[in-house]
Amino acid sequence: MVDPGGLNHRSALLGSPDLPLPRCTRLAGHSLHANVRLLTPGERGAISSTARRLTARRGTVKLVLFQAKGNQTVLPGLFTDRGVVGITDAVPAGVTPQTTMTGIIEGFDRLRPSLERLAREGKAIPASDVQLRPPLPRPGKILACIANYWEHGALEARPLNMFLKSSDAVIGPGDTIVLPEFTEPWIFMHEAELALVIKGPAKGVKRDNWRTAVFGYTGMIDVSARGEGRRTWKAGSWLGKSFDTFAPIGPCIATIDEIPNPNDVHVQFWVDGQLRHNYNTDDMEHLVPELVEFASTIMTLNSGDLIACGTNHEGLGPLQDGEVVDFEIHGIGRMRLHVRDPLKRTWEKGIYMGADSTHPEAVQRNRPPSVR
Repeated sequence: MVDPGGLNHRSALLGSPDLPLPRCTRLAGHSLHANVRLLTPGERGAISSTARRLTARRGTVKLVLFQAKGNQTVLPGLFTDRGVVGITDAVPAGVTPQTTMTGIIEGFDRLRPSLERLAREGKAIPASDVQLRPPLPRPGKILACIANYWEHGALEARPLNMFLKSSDAVIGPGDTIVLPEFTEPWIFMHEAELALVIKGPAKGVKRDNWRTAVFGYTGMIDVSARGEGRRTWKAGSWLGKSFDTFAPIGPCIATIDEIPNPNDVHVQFWVDGQLRHNYNTDDMEHLVPELVEFASTIMTLNSGDLIACGTNHEGLGPLQDGEVVDFEIHGIGRMRLHVRDPLKRTWEKGIYMGADSTHPEAVQRNRPPSVR
């Protein structure tokens, strides 16, 4: 179970080492985008080896924003295996919780020794006595990848593309996803994703230098309004991904050296205990270095911005009133949220298996008899 703050602390936030980590290996084709190419096997391996060297030199730092029991003030902290350690006296105070976290990101090299010491020795509040808040309550911008996972036996990568999601949609652990009182979107679906936390300013970053622009990682649920089937509502603008509460983020920010390779991370998502998303980030069509290069070619990335890396659509399914969802990324943590729908709409429960589903069972079921 998770605690009232929406966090299954200790093993969940620190990752579950006994989780099976299924790996996906596909034959990758060539990118269709003129300025983006897929990484070679050697480049993929370099991501892992560089990260392992960094991890060996560092202590554990997982950043959170939290409220202590009986106190509405949102404070910065560190999540440790002893609980949450407040760091208010060790970091510059911002005008808002977002600017406080941005200041930590920008001053982290200087702050790190004292934060590592506090993580080891600071007074800890039991995790059950805190309410975690989104670690980035109002990012300057949220860029989210469109698709970006190999599905349905694809042999050639689709062009890399992204959209902007409203920062006002952000909520955090223990909060409630509220479906809008709109009747035009046909259904509302979950997309569990790894998200990159940016350290900027970053412009024109080459893929070999992607680490200079990434501070760490968090999780994001890209809640999406859709028309019939999987078509995102509204077509073109994709405004249906920016309803209030449609960007749950958390439970923490794991610094870049906490995760040896962002393209070898396991992502899981449950609805009322039913496992839906269950995939590894090694199955991205365009890997993390490419995402940073692509986004920073188009716009300046600033500290506290997010890039959500996309999801594997084979696990898509609807969200509806009264459901409880759990989201875990190995090495980052687990959080629980609730779903409320004022209109009490209902859809068939479970993984979406419609004609345009990429779930293997649905693909087989929906094939014409002549090709089964």
